[in-house]
Amino acid sequence: MFDIGFWELCLVGLISLLVIGPERLPKAARIAGYWLGKSRSIVANVKSEIKEELQAEEMRQIIKQQSELEEFHKALQQGENMIKDVASSVTETGKTNKKSD
Repeated sequence: MFDIGFWELCLVGLISLLVIGPERLPKAARIAGYWLGKSRSIVANVKSEIKEELQAEEMRQIIKQQSELEEFHKALQQGENMIKDVASSVTETGKTNKKSD
């Protein structure tokens, strides 16, 4: 996130030592660490919630695609059944015409 190196941290520590003072610096460092940890925790929670929502949306899309495929397969099966019915009726008509000749 931030590109902070060792020397930048040393400079921040030196300035904070001069501004805050050696007596209050440990308490300030604890408070800063606490809030840094809390903010990282919040960011991690938000990331996990977003990831869960994205996975849920992907699952909804997969289920929708599957239901569309099932509808297509049903229509295809109905078409095949109609073709079989027509073929059997044509066959029966052909047999009936042969008997009447």
